Amino acid sequence: MKQDPTEPITVIIADDHVLYRAGVKTSLSAKKDIKVIAEADNGMHLLTLLKNVQVDVILLDIQMPIMDGIATLPEIKKISPNTKVIMLTFMEDNSMITKLMELGANSYLAKTSDSEIIYEAIKTCFNNEYYFNSMTNKALLTNLKQRNVAAPQQMISQEVMLNDKETTILRLMCEEKSTKEIADIVELSPRTVEAIRDKLKVKTGAKSTAGLIMYAVKHKIIEEL
Repeated sequence: MKQDPTEPITVIIADDHVLYRAGVKTSLSAKKDIKVIAEADNGMHLLTLLKNVQVDVILLDIQMPIMDGIATLPEIKKISPNTKVIMLTFMEDNSMITKLMELGANSYLAKTSDSEIIYEAIKTCFNNEYYFNSMTNKALLTNLKQRNVAAPQQMISQEVMLNDKETTILRLMCEEKSTKEIADIVELSPRTVEAIRDKLKVKTGAKSTAGLIMYAVKHKIIEEL
């Protein structure tokens, strides 16, 4: 999180299409709270940039020459673990989306998304870690169902007891509420909400917020979309 909340969120666009980069950069330049600080045309170029530049959010194209987004994602997380990564693609591939989320992607957007969606995703990932949309939700649910069929006994063994407060907080997380919004609703401090969220990860065995969302769907804490 930034020391100064008034500073703009810094962004790097990694995509091999010059016109696409220019279009996204132009649309984001109209937003005072976003600043595009660099561009890269492949993964290798991006990783070189990251050795010298700190950035909040990366828009990362999956298909690029020399080094694609899939190979680049784990390397970004090694070099700059706090940087949020939004994957960009023309393809809607459920298994690919789930794989990328498990590798550390914070969202997955179609390259046809309009500039307001991209802006919203950047803001949400920066503030709340993840930006879920119909593509990511469908992929996580599809993957979840496949895993349910493959290993029913394993799913049963993961059953844990959550108290009312934990269940409420998990449900609000699934509704994409920020920590502050959740704190206001349940009348607790943001620090306490974060502690409960960490406890939920330990209880459920989830390694990330995405894992908690999958747990919530699996155990009918939220209804499937």
